[in-house]
Amino acid sequence: MSKADIGLIGLAVMGENLVMNMESHGFTVAVYNRTSEKVRSFVEGRAKGKNIIGAFTLEELVANLKKPRRVMLMVKAGNPVDDFIEKLIPLLEDGDIIIDGGNSHFPDTARRTAYVESKGLFYIGTGVSGGEEGALKGPSMMPGGSPAAWPHVKPIFQSICAKVEGGVPCCDWVGEAGAGHFVKMVHNGIEYGDMQLICEAYQLMRDYLGMSADEMHEVFAEWNNAELDSYLVEITRDILKYKDEDGSALVDKILDTAGQKGTGKWTAIAALDEGVGLTLIGEAVFSRCLSAIKEERVEASKILKGPKPSFKGDKKAFIDDIRKALFASKIVSYAQGYTLMSAAAKTYGWNLNYGGIALMWRGGCIIRSVFLGKIKEAFDNNPNLKNLLLDPYFEEIVAASNESWRRVCAAALTNGIPVPAFTTALCYYDGYRCGRLPANLLQAQRDYFGAHTYERTDKPRGEFFHTNWTGQGGNTSASTYVV
Repeated sequence: MSKADIGLIGLAVMGENLVMNMESHGFTVAVYNRTSEKVRSFVEGRAKGKNIIGAFTLEELVANLKKPRRVMLMVKAGNPVDDFIEKLIPLLEDGDIIIDGGNSHFPDTARRTAYVESKGLFYIGTGVSGGEEGALKGPSMMPGGSPAAWPHVKPIFQSICAKVEGGVPCCDWVGEAGAGHFVKMVHNGIEYGDMQLICEAYQLMRDYLGMSADEMHEVFAEWNNAELDSYLVEITRDILKYKDEDGSALVDKILDTAGQKGTGKWTAIAALDEGVGLTLIGEAVFSRCLSAIKEERVEASKILKGPKPSFKGDKKAFIDDIRKALFASKIVSYAQGYTLMSAAAKTYGWNLNYGGIALMWRGGCIIRSVFLGKIKEAFDNNPNLKNLLLDPYFEEIVAASNESWRRVCAAALTNGIPVPAFTTALCYYDGYRCGRLPANLLQAQRDYFGAHTYERTDKPRGEFFHTNWTGQGGNTSASTYVV
C-alpha cells in the first residue's frame, strides 16, 4: 500500500468516522491510538479492505505519511493535545503539519500555533461540527492557525466536509492563530442559545397551552417547513414523536437536568472579555446551571409561590406568536454572536469572512439552517455591517414579529413560566434601539462613590469630568475604564 495522505490519532467515534469519511473520498489514511487493541480491531473490522493503514507507534504512523506530513489529532482537549504535540515534534520535519480537530479553547490554539511554528512546523486548529453523523457523512469545518498549512489540507477538508447548493463546501480558511477554534466556540454558544429558545417554546406549549407531545410534534413539523427550517427544529420534531416501550412519549420521562461541556461558558467569558452584550447565550448557559439543581428546585417548588398558568384565548394564534418570538429571538442570538466575532477579530488582528462563516454553518453542523443563507446575503450586501439587526431583511422580520414577541414574553411572565432567553433577547433589542439608556445615572453613581468620572452630552466625546458631589470628596478622580 502506498503512503498515506494524512494520519489521524484518536480512534473514538468522531476519529473513526472522520477516517472512514476521508477514505471514502479517495484518501489513504494512517491511524494510531494509544490503545493498540483499538487500532487492531478497527483495521481488522470496520476498516478491513480499505485504504487505511494501522500504526502501533507514533514512529510507524509518521513513517507511513507522504510529505509534507499531515497529522490530525482527535483527542480530548487540554493536556492530551499538548502531550501529543511534544511527542510528534521530534518525529516531524520542517513544513510538516499538526492539526487539532478537537474542541480546544482558542487561546490554547493560539499558543500552540506559535510554539509549533517556532519548531519549523505548521499548526491548524479546526472546529469540527456535526457530531458522529457529520464526521462520517460531511461535517462543517472551521480551520485556523498557520496560513501556509492551508493549501496542503484544503483538498482533504473541502472533500470530506458538507456541501450546500451548487456543491459549495462548508469549510474554508477562517484566520490566523486561534481563529478557527474561536469561530467553533461561537458556533457552540449559538447552539446553546438555539436549544434554549426551542426549549422555552416547548415549555410554553406544554405548561401554558397544555399541549401533548404529539400535538407539539405537529407544530415543530410545520415550523420545519418554513423560515425555522433547521437541524435543531427537525430533531425536536422527531424527539416529540418518539415513544417509549409503553407507548407514551419518551421525552416526558427524561430528567430535566441539562449537561454541558464548557464551550457555552467559554463563549460567555469571551464576550465579557470583549465587552460584548452576549446576553442570550449567557442566559442559555445559566439556564443549564439552574436545571442542574433539580432536587433544590423540587423543594423550592413546594415553598415559593407564584401564579398557576392558565390560558384563555385562541391557541392557534398564540402558537403562531411563539413561532414569531422564536424567530426574532434567534435573530438576536446570531446578531450577538457575530458582534462577538467582530470584536475578537479587532482584538486579535483576524480578518474574518463573516458571510463565509455563515456558509460554513449552512450545512453539516448542529446549527445548520436555511436562515444562515440570509446571514451570508446580509454580509455580501454590506461586509461592514455592524449588527445583523440593521440588515434590511432582519430589521423587517423583527419588526413584523414585535407584537407577537411581546405578547409571548408578557404571557409567560404573567403566568410564571420562565423564558429567560426570549425575554433577554427582547430586552437586548429594546436596549439596542434605545437612543438614551439610564447609564447616565449609573455613571453619576460611579463618580459619586468612586470618583470614576463621566462624559457630558454638551462636551466632545473623550473628555472626562468629576464632580465633588458631597462637598467633602475633593477633586481627585480615579482612572477610567471604558468598555
